[in-house]
Amino acid sequence: MKSITIQGTKRESVGKKSTKALRDAELVPCVVYGGEAPLNFSAEEKAFKGLVYTPEAHTVSIELDGKTIPAVLQDIQFHPITDKILHADFYQLSDDKPVVMEVPVRLTGRSKGVVAGGVLRQSFRKLKVKAIPANLPDEVVVDITSLKIGNKIYVGGIKAEGYSFVHPDNAVVVAVKMSRNAMKGAVVEDDEEEEVVAEEGAAPAAEETAAE
Repeated sequence: MKSITIQGTKRESVGKKSTKALRDAELVPCVVYGGEAPLNFSAEEKAFKGLVYTPEAHTVSIELDGKTIPAVLQDIQFHPITDKILHADFYQLSDDKPVVMEVPVRLTGRSKGVVAGGVLRQSFRKLKVKAIPANLPDEVVVDITSLKIGNKIYVGGIKAEGYSFVHPDNAVVVAVKMSRNAMKGAVVEDDEEEEVVAEEGAAPAAEETAAE
């Protein structure tokens, strides 16, 4: 998995006044959990660009006081109006300790149901997975080729090697729904079948009339 480096500076004070001063200076208050004790630091907001504003999943190398701390982003808060980053929580990685993180879902193939006029509905763009750092996947690949109209792919039906999903097995990841066009096509086909049946049923009556 790709990694992004964030240069950090230790925070000596964590009060509201100090936090406001950091934000005014376009710095983000951050915390790293998972070590011996929570570690408070700040980082430039622009350093988060490649981590937050991308569909890809990344681990993080936090450089702090000459040390490098491997971590993953656990939570991030944005201002409700300006979308500026207000706070970020990280979790320190250990080689033998499982961690939970979100990774993107990539669909492959062309659904049979979509070809027939159905509509593809993707419920999850990202899925939470749990694994030791070495087994964290860059993405979860889901083949939708066999999906027909009315079919669904559940979390429990996705093959996972070296990691597990932090979702119920019955959570729907992607489905193909009946579209209006597909419904109209089905109605037309039904009408045509009824006309054929009616014509076939009328033939004996005509023969009986001729016989009389």
